[in-house]
Amino acid sequence: MSDQPIPEKTQSENAQGDKPAASPVKFRAVRGVRDILPPESALWNRVEQTARDVFRAYDYGEIRLPEFEQTELFARSIGVETDVVSKEMYTFEDYEPSELLEMRTAILGWQGVLNDLDQGQGFKSMTAVFIGTAKAALENGHASKTPENLRVLDQLEFARANLWLPSMPREEAPKVAHVKELVRRFHLGDSLTLRPEATACVVRAYIEHGMHTLPGDVKLYYIGPMFRRERPQKGRYRQFYQIGAEVLGQSDAPAVDAEVIEMLMDYFARLRLEGATLYLNSIGCAECRPKYVKILREKLLEVKDKLGADSQRRIETNPLRVLDSKLESEQAVIETLPRIAEHLCESCRAHFAALKDELKLRGVAFEENWRLVRGLDYYTRTTFEITARGLGSQNAVCGGGRYDGLVEMLDGPPTKGIGFAIGLDRLILSLQEQGKGEAASGPDVFIAWMGREAWPASVKLARQLRDAGVSVELPPEEMKFKKALGRADKLGARYALIIGGDEVASSQYTLKRLADGGQKKFAAEELIAHLRSELG
Repeated sequence: MSDQPIPEKTQSENAQGDKPAASPVKFRAVRGVRDILPPESALWNRVEQTARDVFRAYDYGEIRLPEFEQTELFARSIGVETDVVSKEMYTFEDYEPSELLEMRTAILGWQGVLNDLDQGQGFKSMTAVFIGTAKAALENGHASKTPENLRVLDQLEFARANLWLPSMPREEAPKVAHVKELVRRFHLGDSLTLRPEATACVVRAYIEHGMHTLPGDVKLYYIGPMFRRERPQKGRYRQFYQIGAEVLGQSDAPAVDAEVIEMLMDYFARLRLEGATLYLNSIGCAECRPKYVKILREKLLEVKDKLGADSQRRIETNPLRVLDSKLESEQAVIETLPRIAEHLCESCRAHFAALKDELKLRGVAFEENWRLVRGLDYYTRTTFEITARGLGSQNAVCGGGRYDGLVEMLDGPPTKGIGFAIGLDRLILSLQEQGKGEAASGPDVFIAWMGREAWPASVKLARQLRDAGVSVELPPEEMKFKKALGRADKLGARYALIIGGDEVASSQYTLKRLADGGQKKFAAEELIAHLRSELG
């Protein structure tokens, strides 16, 4: 038997000798998203309902869209080279359990000894089976037969053939890692993306459901969340919300554009949004914009050394985006650049002039902003933006424009289109900064009931009041009178309805106004009529 002393229990062990349980996880909202709680949610409801009311007055119908779409939809509409598609989208692979998935998992998890030829040959054989199974899956439709998948399999066959070659004695680790990366890149199912914006989704629905056959222009609006992996900051989130509207049809008449903008400004006026300013521009069409872009690029090359790295890169990729620059050091240079209004074709010039006349006819004030552009080719002519107070330098709450080429780009029929998207988070923030938020509001009536004989009458009256549109708080357990009134006050109730044995016997119920303590007795029908009158 050992003479060594038995060690004492450490402080980190309990009396039974067990290690302490790990601290419970405190679940919190994921970074970049947040909960919207009362009373703020009441402001969101009012803002959204006002949109529904205004848009309905202009004969728009609501479209409810899926929150995820095929990744290719956004790659084609927004552009593969954009930051949104290349860096910010939440994309995932949608597939069912299968033999191919099990093989992929086995290959990706392989941790064999690299200098053991038998183990190496086993990995090589496993890869060959994966390739064969993947080819069969492509043929029978169990995997997507995309150019990317076909390319991956070609590269994988070559990479597999070069594993553990006696004539090429070199480190196998990078070759195994390359095989694993190719296996990882093979898509077992559809590539899906949480929508980063909704215009492409609306256009997809328009094409899919043959809405071009409907009479007149199709006018739709949507309200809902979008998703981008951006750096979270005030007013910007990874799950953010938009209210948007689109008009799709055969007309590009300036009156269509003007009515869209009129509706938008009407909406902001109904919300009493202070300082809402409309900025307007025309970015031309497929005939005149390329000529302007060429002139702009030539001028930018002359001043390239005065621009920052991002703007220098955009000279070649997308010169129009240079005009978006917010860098203070570039502003003086940008002001010297040629302006698109001077290079519009006759048709675009006439369209822009007619649009401004239409806005004046409707009493819609605007300011022209020649730097207001859109970088994608399918955008044409009208482009606009609305700013508001309370948001600092990044003060835009809405952007929109005409996109006559998008439906065709997504394989639909030739169609004209114009629309906008409102950043709902930023709109709410602006309203709050302007003191337009919703105050905390409690129930209209708190029922203070006493005695079991009062409970049935309290339940019945609560139901009658609620049916009449009165909000009621009915405590599930009896409370002492003073405590009940205290609870009603803390909840912010406007009235306390007192129901005890005497009230039940006489069918006369005491209504107490909590603001000043005034009270009066009413029969049930009189009570309901009185509250309707008082509460409006």
